Amino acid sequence: MTHDHSSCCGGHGHHHDHDHSHGADATGAADLSGPAESPIVVEVTRGGMVESVHRARACIVDAGGHVLARWGDIDAPVYPRSAIKALQAIPLVESGALDAFGLGDAELALACSSHSGEPVHTERVAAWIARVGLTVEDFECGAQIPYDSGTAAGLVRDGVAPSALHNNCSGKHAGFLTTARHRGEPTRGYVRFDHPVQQRILGVMEQMTGQDLSRAPWGIDGCSIPTVGVPLGAIAYAMARIADPVDLPDARAEAVTRIAGAWRAHPHLIAGRNRFDTAMMQAADGLVLVKGGAEGVGCALLPEAGIGIALKIEDGGDRAREVALAALIRSTKVLGEEHWARAATLLEAPITSRVGRPVGVVRAAGGFPSLLDHPDQAGVELSRP
Repeated sequence: MTHDHSSCCGGHGHHHDHDHSHGADATGAADLSGPAESPIVVEVTRGGMVESVHRARACIVDAGGHVLARWGDIDAPVYPRSAIKALQAIPLVESGALDAFGLGDAELALACSSHSGEPVHTERVAAWIARVGLTVEDFECGAQIPYDSGTAAGLVRDGVAPSALHNNCSGKHAGFLTTARHRGEPTRGYVRFDHPVQQRILGVMEQMTGQDLSRAPWGIDGCSIPTVGVPLGAIAYAMARIADPVDLPDARAEAVTRIAGAWRAHPHLIAGRNRFDTAMMQAADGLVLVKGGAEGVGCALLPEAGIGIALKIEDGGDRAREVALAALIRSTKVLGEEHWARAATLLEAPITSRVGRPVGVVRAAGGFPSLLDHPDQAGVELSRP
């Protein structure tokens, strides 16, 4: 087994020089020999022809920082967007805020969610924020038309404008506000990079990913909070440490265990009707936890295997992210055929005409992800300082 002493997953809060020499060949199999562009991982068919393709970077990592499989450059930073909401929820638990306000698993799941804005989501968030003595006016995420088409149509029919409660990130923002209230911090401006809420999350991100993020690129997410560039491999490493928190301090291990439990217990609160994350977790019976983010980022963790998965679709396409993430999960062989029988359309998403006639599919490209069939070729053990 080879050792990569500069890879992103083995550090603990220190800046690392990144080795960008790892790629993948056009079949989707990892190529550790030199630079290569990101492999084609998803193809879109229409009739008998492949009409479009999507390229991606991806990796599977265990809680010890060992890269089990990689496709493309996993050391370059990506904005993880909403795929890491479980990490952003850690201070809500560790600070004692969740328990201080008598909140439970449902609220914790909403803190990790990109929900569809259905009544089951918005009513719970409204009750939550009232419990901490705030209102929808305190949210700084902005209003959003609900992802759920039925809910959106109902608002139009009733002449009701969407509010910040319908924002897919309102649960996360409720968590931020709850932590600020518990610690006696200003609630105004909680989305700013220099606010204690965001600085606390940045510290958690550094600890969980093993990265010094003080010089990392950052921008503003759709919900107005900072999003920080993190190497893709380090994101998978953080997910693996939630799946298997054996090396985490006791308080952090307890926090991520509670978060994973809430994530598993409430798949509908994480996303909603006709959403990939919810459907995948319901089919998996708790064996897999998944979370998508904007611009083609996706994460998964497999608690029984103690591994994390991170994926970045290069063109930012959601349709490719979902199929590719399902294919990566299937390649781990954690789920049985009975699970995949319930998730067939997640592996091959049908494309239909306006009248509902099947005309093609979105599917994993030939050869992706083939590497896990040959694990002896896949392992790249990372140094641990």
